[in-house]
Parts: sequence; C-alpha cells; structure tokens
Amino acid sequence: MNTLFYSFTIGSLLAVVLIFLFYFLLKVKITQLQQIFSVNMILLITTCVFIFLQMQLSNVLNIKPIYFAYFYYIGIVFFPISLYFTVKIFVHTKITFKTRYLLLFIIPLLSLLALWTNEKYHLFFGNYDISLNNCKFGPMFIINEIYSYFLYFLSVVSLLKFFNKNSGLYSQQLSLFLVGIIFPFVLNLLGTLKIIDVTIYITPISSVVSVICFTLALFKFQILDTVPIALTKVVDRMSDGYLVLNEKNIITDYNITFLKIFELEDTSINSTHIFDLLKLENFKPLEEKTIINGLKAVRESNETLVIEKEFKNLKKFLRLELSNLKSENVFIGSLILVKDFTEHHRDVEIIKSNTNMLIEKERLASLGEMISGVTHNLKTPIFSIAGANEGMADLINEYAQSIDDPTVTKEDHKDIAKDMLDWNEKIKEYTSYMSDIITAIRGQAASFTENTYETFTIDELMKRVNILMKHELQQALVTLNVSYNLSKEINLHGNINSLIQIINNLISNAIQSYQGTPNQNVYLNLENTDTKLIITIEDHGMGIPPEIKDKLFKEIITSKGKEGTGLGLFISYSNLKTQFNGDLTFESEVGKGTTFKITLPISSI
Repeated sequence: MNTLFYSFTIGSLLAVVLIFLFYFLLKVKITQLQQIFSVNMILLITTCVFIFLQMQLSNVLNIKPIYFAYFYYIGIVFFPISLYFTVKIFVHTKITFKTRYLLLFIIPLLSLLALWTNEKYHLFFGNYDISLNNCKFGPMFIINEIYSYFLYFLSVVSLLKFFNKNSGLYSQQLSLFLVGIIFPFVLNLLGTLKIIDVTIYITPISSVVSVICFTLALFKFQILDTVPIALTKVVDRMSDGYLVLNEKNIITDYNITFLKIFELEDTSINSTHIFDLLKLENFKPLEEKTIINGLKAVRESNETLVIEKEFKNLKKFLRLELSNLKSENVFIGSLILVKDFTEHHRDVEIIKSNTNMLIEKERLASLGEMISGVTHNLKTPIFSIAGANEGMADLINEYAQSIDDPTVTKEDHKDIAKDMLDWNEKIKEYTSYMSDIITAIRGQAASFTENTYETFTIDELMKRVNILMKHELQQALVTLNVSYNLSKEINLHGNINSLIQIINNLISNAIQSYQGTPNQNVYLNLENTDTKLIITIEDHGMGIPPEIKDKLFKEIITSKGKEGTGLGLFISYSNLKTQFNGDLTFESEVGKGTTFKITLPISSI
C-alpha cells in the first residue's frame, strides 16, 4: 500500500514538474534567471525519475535500492547550489560565472564519490533504508547536509537583504521565495534529525514544493522583469517615465508615467520591440536610426546620451536619456528615461523674452553710476570756471579804475590784458573738458536706445574711456596705466559707445578685484597684428574662482555675491560677438589676478 501510494505520488509530481518545464520553455524567452530555473527543474526531474524507477523496479528486478540512489542523489546534492545561484541571479539580475564558484561544487562531488563507493567504505550511508529513521548516516552525508543547510541559509539572508535594501516591503513574491527555500530546509532537517518519521522520498517532494513556489513567483508576480515588483508602486509615482530594454531591445519593464507621457494608458507594450513602439503615431518625432545609434553607443560606453525633441502632436517637449544597465560590469540591457520638459521649456522661453529687460536694467544701473562719476568730474571745471570768472571780474575792475589813473602806464595795461587772456584760455580749457564729458555721457546714453555706427580713432576711444573712468579710479585710489604697441594708425568703425561700455566694465571689474585695497594698478595695453586689434586689461587682484570660469560667458553669473549681478560680462561678451564680430577671452589665477583680452578683426570694423 505504501509503495503504491509513493509510486503514485512521485509519478504525479514528475508529471507536474514536466508540465511546468514545458510551460516554462514555451512561455518566456530564455534569460539567465530562466536558465537557472531550468537547471532546478532538471535536477528535480533527475531525482524524481530515479526514485520512481527505484520504487517500480527495485523489487521486480531484485536491484538494491541504493543503486538508484547513486543517480537520484545527483539532483539532491546539487539542488542547494542551484538554489543559491537562483537567488544570486535574482538579486543581481545577471552574473558572470567566476572561476571561484567551482569551489562550491567540491563537497557535492565528494559526496557523490562517497555515495558511489559506499558499499566499500560506507562514508555516505552506514546503512541505507527507505525510512530515514532506519538509515545510518556516514560522515560525508552529515557534511553534505550541513553544507546544504548553509547554502539555504545564505540564500535566505541574501533575499532578505535585497528586498530590505530596495523597498523594505515583504511582498507576496518574497513570501513565495522564502517558503520555497525554507520548506525543504526544515523538512529535511527534521527528517535527518529523526524528529519525524519520513522516507527518502521527502527530498524530491519538498523540492517540488520549492519549484512550485518559485514558478508562481516568477510567472504570477512577473519577477523576471528587470525591476523588482516591490518597487513598482514607487516607480509608478516617479515624475519621469522609464523604459527598460533587454539585450535584444525588447521592452521588459516600464512605469505608468511613461504611458501617461506618450498618452498610451490603455496600451500594453510589454515584450514589444522598441522599433515597433517607434512606429506608433505618438513617437513620430523620434527617428529609428537615431535610437539605433544611441542604444549602440550607450551599450559600448558608460556615458548617458541625451536626446531632446518637441512632440507637436502631444504638445510636449521631451528629454530622453539613454544609458546602459550593468550588473557586475556585465551588460544586461538599456534604460531610457523620459523627462517632460514642457513647462521648463516654456519657462526658458519666458526668461529669454525677459532677458532684454534685465539687460536694460543693468545698463541703466551702469548709466546711473556713470552719471554719478561724471557729475563729480564736472565739479572741478565748474569751480575752476567760477574762479576764472572771479579773476576776470577783478581784472575788469582793475582795468576800469586804471583808465583815469595817470600813474598806470601803457605796459600796465598790456599786463592786465595778458592776465585776462590767460584766464580766458583757462576757461576755454575747462569748457572743452566739460564738452568732452557731455559728449561721452551723451554717447553712452544714446547707446542704450540706438546703435550708431561711426568711424573713430583709438585716441578718441581712449579719451572717452579716461573721462568716464576717472572718478571711479580716483575713488578707489587705483591707477590706470595705458600703453600702446600699435604698428600703424587704426581707424575703427562701429558703435564707439558700446565698445567704451565693454572696456569700462572690464576696468571696473579689475578695480573691484582689489576689494578696496588702495594704491593698486590696472594695466590697459593696445596692440595690433595685420588683421586684429587686441586690447588687454590686466589686474593683480583676487582672480576668478575655478567653479565660475567655465560659466563666465555662458550664464549670468558673478563671484561678487550680492554686490554683483553677473550681467556686465554677459552683456560685454554678447555685444562683442554680435556688434563687432570680435571675441573676449581671459586667463585668471586665484590670488594672482586676471587678464581679459578683447580681440577685434580690423577688416570688419
């Protein structure tokens, strides 16, 4: 009765295992996790087949039962190793089989060797019997059992760490995996310790339970996907969409956000090839060739490839980031992150539309500072002219009194006239200086509203620069040292006021680099080649921090904190490029100073 029952049970389990294996091979494309699952099935089938043969043929053919054990123990001793690799592959998605892993097979191989020579040395069984209670175990059997339990333990610990690290949620798939590992562990342990009365058939039965648990976890809860199930709720709440492709560019995972971005909420794209997806109307702006080259590029490098496209049919501006997925430096697939940049893109457009307003504010602020300096500069000639007027008035009174004075000689009249002429020349000098100041400030004010192009000389350029910077230089106790190294007279054509503003801004920055330290120098040098005029402005101040250097002309950025806006250099660089077809470069070292170089092509100005 018992034999018939066990025969029926083992035969039924064997049929179930074969059905599972058949379903498995038909259902999914083979991956490394699926391959190790197949190994589990093969080991289990091997065990079941030879136990079944033992039950059916041992008595009929008068064959010792232990001879069948020689074969079904192949599955039993290697199953813990296969289970260990199942967990390892699940945790890492894909692994590289390393030479050191061969060490795991030493004890199982020694156990089989001890079993196959058991009749002579009795290292595995002292006495073999179908009932474990009647078995006497040899030392190698005990070693193999301890080793198997150790692998079971490592598998459980690895699973717990993995799920805790990724989500902290002990979900259904974790429970199935743990049952699949712990069930054979506990049952075999109780039987080996003879706590419960079981037969040798308990091993394949408990192993079948493990395989059934794994199968349910793999298929029902789709653990074969690249991203763990415990994370699906998290990734579905991400603001960015993602798409996971396997080595053959077939979609293995995605989140709901991806479907929402492309308005595909009612579409299933799992197991779809990426190029079939690109044929859909909503993916129209993406070219297949671009994606092919992109996926190939990221597969061969660790860099992220960025593609930005406007999807007019979706009324969205999207940014795609392509990167590879690796586990222990083994390529397992590709990741496509999709970011909806629509709002950001609109914000950028708004910022661009408001840039002129910001620039105008900066210009007006500069104009205000300039007017303040010019006002100070005008005080000196005004006071001088007032003094000259007083002197002239005194001379006129003196001359009027001398007309009827017989003691005043002809020579005295000439001296009075000479003094009056001297005062008149001084007044002319002061009024000319004031005229230059007014011309300079009027030109700078006009540059804010109109672009006037004219021909001017280097001397005229530097004259206005000196006038406009005089007050700021005096206030800071900084000396501007101007030197010329020009091989010919150069007439420039363009907006002189814009060029003055650029030079003055650079001189102001040089002054501010000394941070209020008096008695410093700023050096301005002009030189030329056959085709270029080069204006160099150098200081020995604090220098430009490294983190700002690369962004200096690309962004509105400043190293002055709340005291600066960063617009000055940004405007200067832009004006040189657009108005003069010139360039602005710099060299700087923190604590040693900065040199700015303006380069203007002579042929185009």
